[in-house]
Amino acid sequence: MSNYLKFALSIVICLLAGIGGAVFTQDSLGWYFTLHKPLFRPPNWLFSPVWLLLYILMGISFYLIWKKGFYDKDAKYAFIIFIVQLTFNALWSVIFFGGRSIVGGLIVIFVLWLLIFLTIFAFYRINSTAAYILIPYFIWVSYASILNFSIWRLN
Repeated sequence: MSNYLKFALSIVICLLAGIGGAVFTQDSLGWYFTLHKPLFRPPNWLFSPVWLLLYILMGISFYLIWKKGFYDKDAKYAFIIFIVQLTFNALWSVIFFGGRSIVGGLIVIFVLWLLIFLTIFAFYRINSTAAYILIPYFIWVSYASILNFSIWRLN
């Protein structure tokens, strides 16, 4: 498979996770607007562009690992942990918005946060640039975790 195709697929895979989560988000925005939210919550319009950028960065990061190949143990682990964290990324929207479960979302986002940390560590062993590209994602999910916790406390 050509590197161009791997690059495109890497980004598409990540964007599909975001689109999957967005379906559940859009259907439950009315519920979300009724919740009490902390003052430090960003404006609603900011979420989509931030997530779009983060999914593209995730795709680039994944591509840098994929182009090295998945033939050794470290690369296979990095691939698996990335796919698992991406699944939890989409699952958060399903649980929080689709299931309208603030506590469930809090549990999922905590697991996601740990998985992102493990992904960064696994990627670093193969390609440090791929790991560094994921740091904004880690920071945003850290912030989102605090936001999720605050929404739980307020409601």
